[in-house]
Amino acid sequence: MIQRFIELGTGYGDIYELIEILHHQNNRIQAVLQLNAQSGNSTVVSYVAILKPAQQKFQPLYICREGIPNPAYTQNERSRLIDEAVSANGLYIQELDVKHSSEFAEPQLYYQYLIGILRMSRIIDPLT
Repeated sequence: MIQRFIELGTGYGDIYELIEILHHQNNRIQAVLQLNAQSGNSTVVSYVAILKPAQQKFQPLYICREGIPNPAYTQNERSRLIDEAVSANGLYIQELDVKHSSEFAEPQLYYQYLIGILRMSRIIDPLT
């Protein structure tokens, strides 16, 4: 099965697309993640909506990458909107601490790193 990150953006206007996915694909949502990463003196988050595989061949992982301050330290409207969408659909957010994407030479390597963590944590299925 192919498991691939689909980057919606960096958490500004694209957050609304992620909210629409949470509302309109809620029967396909497998997990919602908040990935915490350290960037200099601040902690930023990425939100990820993991959908159930389509016909057991492709599993999309929609991500808004590292553009939102961590709501544990800085309350912000974008995190509040995600929290509302998640709770309105009977879901919950799983939090993970990960490396910042700037520690990788290119985004594809970062996404491979995340897929490895998600497989080891049994959030997504292992490679078959």
